[in-house]
Amino acid sequence: MNLIEKLETKTRLDYEDGVKLWELDLFTLGKFADAIRREKHHDKVFFNHNRHINPTNICADSCKFCAFSASRKNPNPYEMTHEEILAIVEECVARGVKEFHIVSAHSPNKSLEWYFEIFRLIKSRFPEAHVKAMTAAEVNFLAKKFGFTFEALVQKMLEYGVDSMPGGGAEIFDEAVRKRICGGKVSSKEWLQIHSLWHEKGRQSNATMLFGHVETREHRTDHMLRLRDVQDTSLARGNGGGFNAFIPLVFQRQNNFLDVKGVLGSEEILKTFAVARILLDNFSHIKSYWATTTLNLALVAQNFGADDLDGTIELESIQSAGGAKSRNGLMMKEFVELIQTSGFRAVERDSLYNEICVF
Repeated sequence: MNLIEKLETKTRLDYEDGVKLWELDLFTLGKFADAIRREKHHDKVFFNHNRHINPTNICADSCKFCAFSASRKNPNPYEMTHEEILAIVEECVARGVKEFHIVSAHSPNKSLEWYFEIFRLIKSRFPEAHVKAMTAAEVNFLAKKFGFTFEALVQKMLEYGVDSMPGGGAEIFDEAVRKRICGGKVSSKEWLQIHSLWHEKGRQSNATMLFGHVETREHRTDHMLRLRDVQDTSLARGNGGGFNAFIPLVFQRQNNFLDVKGVLGSEEILKTFAVARILLDNFSHIKSYWATTTLNLALVAQNFGADDLDGTIELESIQSAGGAKSRNGLMMKEFVELIQTSGFRAVERDSLYNEICVF
């Protein structure tokens, strides 16, 4: 059976098939990817009303791709107090924000309580707010710094009120690439283990992939299939745990030490979304995170397998530090109108993809 026959019969693809997918032209890939997304979600495009909060940019790691952490490229270190964070949350809740996406750098200066207490404070004052927090990279850093097992840190996340995990820190799973772009950070094995432990608790998380730097198409294929394997195991438990979305993140080229030449073209970006939708048959959602793709291309990606744009964000610090035009987020009205004029139905969702409003 050749590749096209496998696609037409919805046969699960292996690594060799996945590598061959990239050789197909964009519109053939798009046809199959769009058919899968429309079977799952019809003409719906999801988004949520969220706020990103990054409590500090002081980091013990020195990832070459990063423009966010305080360094020679970003000589403006900061640390937020819990009171400052709570003031932001209070103001956002009053405006209808439902999710708080809280990701910090790996600060060598702060205690474990500084990281965790803010989650308890938010949930005690705003119990309906969804706290998405603690990347696997943060869990790995804190576990090793303070002498905890991953299992103990995951349990502490639950006790302090974390509702779901973001997908940050995955980058590319190939260890040779990781050594070059983020040596010393959480390993691919550790990243996958931490998310698996979270899923064992019946909880959901996101999965990301940073692409467009020094990785190859083969690395992307391998990355997706490792996630698919973990998702198979997580879903087999039947306890509600697992990945709820895959998020390909386009590498932002400004203000970092990776020195990548050239610009990743729109065709390659759209192919990446399409390949992801085809390979990740056990993922419900593929998110085109507009902060890394540009909003226009994120909307186009909805025709190439993606079904989600992330959210209003309101204030975004990590991608914008690398050159993305996402610093001030978007207003909900603007979000809805852009989706509708692109020929889709806008659906506001909560963090776990329960539909709140279909516009």
